[in-house]
Amino acid sequence: MAPQPLSPQEIQDALTELPGWSSTGDRLERTYTFAGHLAAAAIVTEIARVQESLNHHADLTLSYNKLTVSVNTHSAGGKITELDTELAHRIEQIAVEHRVA
Repeated sequence: MAPQPLSPQEIQDALTELPGWSSTGDRLERTYTFAGHLAAAAIVTEIARVQESLNHHADLTLSYNKLTVSVNTHSAGGKITELDTELAHRIEQIAVEHRVA
């Protein structure tokens, strides 16, 4: 069964458990800031591993010391689903280990 889009209230409820994340249009997004480029780049590989394990992938935009994560579920018409909130929670766990600035 394909993932179902979350209601606006379900999205807001999920965001209460995801500090720093927001819903922008039909996407969950967060920008992380790191001490420098190597720290920002290092987290990308770990996020990629989690994405592969979930078979669910976010758009990752890397700049000098920032990483922006933007995610929605293509198979749900580009809407936000539980897959997106699960990925966001997993990324948060990784970010804590990387001591986000």
